[in-house]
Amino acid sequence: MPFFGTRSYGVHLNGFRRDGDMLMMWIGRRALDKKIAPGKLDNLVAGGISSGYDAQETLVKEAGEEAGMSVALARRAWPVGAMLYRMALPDGMRDDVLFSYDLELPGDFVPHNTDGEISGFELLPFAECLRLVRETDAFKFNVNLTLIDFALRHGQILPEQPDYLALMTGLRGGLIREAGERPHRAG
Repeated sequence: MPFFGTRSYGVHLNGFRRDGDMLMMWIGRRALDKKIAPGKLDNLVAGGISSGYDAQETLVKEAGEEAGMSVALARRAWPVGAMLYRMALPDGMRDDVLFSYDLELPGDFVPHNTDGEISGFELLPFAECLRLVRETDAFKFNVNLTLIDFALRHGQILPEQPDYLALMTGLRGGLIREAGERPHRAG
């Protein structure tokens, strides 16, 4: 799609669980033979939306293929937003929309890949995921967006932290309301 400059659409699933007070995240490692970002860390489930599929159908399909997840469990994921980004690549401009989902997983869930796109999974403390985002390039480029968004929504990055406002406006496109401004209601 970058070669043609056409917008692409995809889904990303933040698969997490709680271990006492600690927030844990299932993270996949991309197979070494992947064309894009081989060997990089990735969300539990992610994939492009193909013609004839909508976002939830893609999520359910990819969850089965990439994490061995049952349809019933995948359907419990809830949509939490969409992020748009553009980046220049050697073969053209990447113009993507990522539909992001969260799913709190049962403690006994262990993902297993069935299509060869993921070489393995790790259950990491979410604080470690954020450290990797801040200090390394270990994650595939667009996964950083979904993890930062997750951190903001789950109170893992707080208003008192130096980059909070920049992250909020960067991810939300400046949708911060002025004091006293009321949100508009549809219908």
